[in-house]
Amino acid sequence: MISDIDDYFAQGCGRCDRFATPACSVHQWAEGLAYLRQLCQEAGLGETVKWGHPCYVHAGRNIVILGAFRSDFRLTFFNPALMKDPEAVFERKGPNTRHPSVIRFYSSSDVTRMASIIAAYLAEAKEYATKGIKPPKEDHAIELPAELLKALDGDPDLAEAFAALTPGRQKSYAIAIGSAKKPETRFARIEKFRDKIFAGKGAMDR
Repeated sequence: MISDIDDYFAQGCGRCDRFATPACSVHQWAEGLAYLRQLCQEAGLGETVKWGHPCYVHAGRNIVILGAFRSDFRLTFFNPALMKDPEAVFERKGPNTRHPSVIRFYSSSDVTRMASIIAAYLAEAKEYATKGIKPPKEDHAIELPAELLKALDGDPDLAEAFAALTPGRQKSYAIAIGSAKKPETRFARIEKFRDKIFAGKGAMDR
């Protein structure tokens, strides 16, 4: 991955084999990304690289990060639970994301059209960082599939191992098992994951 901000805009993020080639998504959306960079700089945000992407910071906090994909390019806000989003422009990263945090763009003209909104949102996020305001603590109770609850009820050792997992790992099993359409498939997945649960791993861990 790249570590210099100018390398990103010149060559890409370095996370795939399209790096530094005309096929890189950064080149596809170069104009729009450059305008987003300008808006972040004009907002007075510090510029750095994190996870191979341009990240903009203030008062020791991450504010936003840029991303380029084949179908779109994005501005993603950190701490979205604080944001008011009066223009309803935020979208969720995925179906299991708690708070919408992403603004997706499909052309450089989208950025031009939304420039004043983006500037206002950046100023709002920056103000929270300046004042040290953090998102409220939330209840992260996890709704487990009925088949998993039944398996845990019938196996105290498995229940103990599952309870010892971090909330994030428990959620990974809730999603991986609950996404199966048929009960028999959900039970089969529970058996498949038994060793991982006892090992203290999440569903996607190796």
